[in-house]
Amino acid sequence: MIDRIQALLDEGVRAKVYPGAVWAVGDSTGIRASGSTGVLNPDEPEHRMRLDTVFDAASLTKILAVWSSIGALWEDGRLDLDDRLGTYWPEVTDHELGRVTARQLLTHTAGVPLRAQLKNQYGTDHGDIRRGVLREPLHRPPGEAVEYTDRAALILGFLAEHLSGVPLDQLATARTWHPLGMNTTRFGPLPTEIAARCAPTELDQNTDTHLKGVAHDFSTRLLGGFCGIAGAFTVLDDLAIFLRYILDPTAADSPAGFGPDWSAQSLTVQTGGLEPARGLFWHPAPGSSNEYDVWVHYGFTGTGMWISPTVNRWAVLLTNKLYYTRDRQPLADVRNAFRELLFSSAEKN
Repeated sequence: MIDRIQALLDEGVRAKVYPGAVWAVGDSTGIRASGSTGVLNPDEPEHRMRLDTVFDAASLTKILAVWSSIGALWEDGRLDLDDRLGTYWPEVTDHELGRVTARQLLTHTAGVPLRAQLKNQYGTDHGDIRRGVLREPLHRPPGEAVEYTDRAALILGFLAEHLSGVPLDQLATARTWHPLGMNTTRFGPLPTEIAARCAPTELDQNTDTHLKGVAHDFSTRLLGGFCGIAGAFTVLDDLAIFLRYILDPTAADSPAGFGPDWSAQSLTVQTGGLEPARGLFWHPAPGSSNEYDVWVHYGFTGTGMWISPTVNRWAVLLTNKLYYTRDRQPLADVRNAFRELLFSSAEKN
């Protein structure tokens, strides 16, 4: 299986799906196999992808920071997922968002607007952006449909800050990342010594250089480098710790704020008969069967992670595909083949 994974990812480099990739598969005991291929930057082939390469996590931030922080607050009893936000959040009490619940945001059934083009709508001031997002009318009635939107994570990030009284970057660090020993994971911009190990992403037209150590997501940069949408940077080892903990919370010497009840609830369908099915920020992997119960979350820059409590297995694939293109299909094909190799034979390996 390892040879087939490496061959798959090597071919992705040759086909220019991404400059390079790092991968691992593991279980509740830790990493079982890992590897890397390609380079950080095709113009500098001497800089190879390594297992300690730092990646712009993009939407994996939604899991690493928002999902984990909301889970910690839920575990603390400070949040009921089915209470309307307006009952305890004064900023939204008199606005349509006040009718929405945290569960609806986590399942993308809240009916909030589908796009989060913050600068075009609310200006560049952080306070104006926050007020604009929280006061924006709903796109449709809550609970009517499943529609993925970055705004759900942005709003939940603001909610976590309201409930905890601290910024999201500090909350995620204190409640999850440091307790688990995820010592490299942090919000950008990255310090110089860590940015040097970072995989570059898209070409910045303003500077004619590829973004490196700075969040690719423009809305995140507009908000100072961190928010619920994106902005976290991470490495393979840290993701392995995080996913191992979800499978076995006793694996950590100092447990994170969220626990097994939060993970179990999140990795089950929470959308009833609505399609596509969703858990709490996690969703069933495309093409996966109920037999293996595989859950996934992807990042726009080319990151992805899968987990299956059913067979005690997790997997990570980190790429900087955005260096080449925004076209999603080539990487989607690689991701699906990667998942098939790792989980269709999960009981055989």
